[in-house]
Amino acid sequence: MERIDPRARSDAYGSRLNRSHSVVVANLVPWLSIMIGSILPIFFVAAALPVVPPLGFLMLLSWRLMRPGLLPVWAGIPLGLFDDLFNGQPFGFAILTWSLVMLVIEALEMRLPWRAFWQDWLTAGVLGLVYLLAGWLLSGASPTLYSLIAIVPQLVITILLFPIMSRIVARLDLWRLWRWKRV
Repeated sequence: MERIDPRARSDAYGSRLNRSHSVVVANLVPWLSIMIGSILPIFFVAAALPVVPPLGFLMLLSWRLMRPGLLPVWAGIPLGLFDDLFNGQPFGFAILTWSLVMLVIEALEMRLPWRAFWQDWLTAGVLGLVYLLAGWLLSGASPTLYSLIAIVPQLVITILLFPIMSRIVARLDLWRLWRWKRV
């Protein structure tokens, strides 16, 4: 009797069944995409007002809200440490805020029996508001009404960019789980 390799099937679904995922790719894509998001804002043109949203923070929120069990709760510490090297805030700001955000999201997931995208967007918007306000207060600049008004465009762009970042994360997640040779 001839033994047939299940990966060599040519039917409509055989090529997608029993596929093996690369553990290395599946685990590294979220971490690397968040780190790339932390580095990207330094390449944009400098302006008098803060306009570029915290892309690494948005990427962290998107991964954590779309794939709850993928990143451990302690992931805020090393990813925040990496972000602290590039964001211009006092050292330890991202470590603290990202760790607190991971704990807040974990507590929300334990309380809510179900979630929809609008709840994720609301959660990301509130956490983005708190993150930017904390960065504004702890930046060392004098907190005035004019400087508060100056971060409003960054806040609006941060809130409006979350669905796009979630879409990017969804595409990265499909790519992450695609059939790879084992490394």
